[in-house]
Amino acid sequence: MTKKPWISLGGIGVFAVLLLAVAPLVLTDHWLNNLGKYCCWAIAAVGIGLAWGRGGMLVMGQGVFFALGAYAMAMHLTLETAGDRVPGFMVLYDPLAPLPMFWEPFRSAGFTLAAIVGLPVVVAGALGYALFKRRVKGAYFAILTQALAVALAVLISSTIRETGGDTGLSDFKYFFGFVLNDPANRLMVYLIAAALLIVCLLAVWQFYRSRFGELLVATRDAEERVRFLGYDPANVKLVAFVVSALMASIGGAMFVPIVGIITPAEIGAAASILMIAGVALGGRASLFGPALGAIAVGWGQSSLGSTWPDGWPYILGLLFIVVILFLPNGLSSLPARFAAARRKPDVPPTPVIAAAELEEVRS
Repeated sequence: MTKKPWISLGGIGVFAVLLLAVAPLVLTDHWLNNLGKYCCWAIAAVGIGLAWGRGGMLVMGQGVFFALGAYAMAMHLTLETAGDRVPGFMVLYDPLAPLPMFWEPFRSAGFTLAAIVGLPVVVAGALGYALFKRRVKGAYFAILTQALAVALAVLISSTIRETGGDTGLSDFKYFFGFVLNDPANRLMVYLIAAALLIVCLLAVWQFYRSRFGELLVATRDAEERVRFLGYDPANVKLVAFVVSALMASIGGAMFVPIVGIITPAEIGAAASILMIAGVALGGRASLFGPALGAIAVGWGQSSLGSTWPDGWPYILGLLFIVVILFLPNGLSSLPARFAAARRKPDVPPTPVIAAAELEEVRS
């Protein structure tokens, strides 16, 4: 086995130390909470990197799976805050309204955790099976997934009495029995989110260096050849799609206690495109690129978006265009480009980026 995979594993270790040990010591409570929010987006971005970067599936509707995890967690926290009563926003519209039947199971912490994991797996599995078996791919796949995100956001906006509509669900006081206003508990929630990001990176690292990772890249680059060799590309892409959906749901679930609110604006087309932009910026085919890109875009939205809200979308759009045109492999490809530029003139050039990616897949 080459040293390349263990270099990546060492990088995950450094990343873990920075997030779990250094950040809580040097950041204020405000910026630590923001970093926790960025980690939630990064979890979803790692899954997008697997599906898009290695599988070639432009998943522009991850807001759907982000919403499944987020609203499952939000419903549990809302019921935990309300106790035996009906949530306040439901009473506001109808003082005599009973609790909807589909809310009742979310009083259970075990059912909530199972829903966060199981719902995206079932939905992504059914959706992916229907699309991949019919060989839907490319722009058609991207448009369909984005349309689902838009449809879900509209559906939630129109069900005010059941989901809070455009105002969403908020004012959570407890997180599985822990008081969220307690600084120690908020630190605990951040550490859980950061640890889950590290776990997702480890899972994707293992995927990349496995036989499945090699088959996924082959399916991306030569789907018909993979089919001729006796493999079903639909099953390969389905696994990657389900894993990416699960990661998006986990990110959405942790987003709720950290930010304290979930609305349709956080799960629609704009939110899904924001995730894609972060992955493209960092480098969709690399291990750390999607996570770092999502954190960078999240920081830009919090910093530039708050000081110049009207200009932030234009900056993000311009950045996305520049990256696609001049750095199609994202910022993570810069070291390989610099190495190629410094190569001696008498040495014939080689495709450094592609060779590095192939070496990582084979190892």
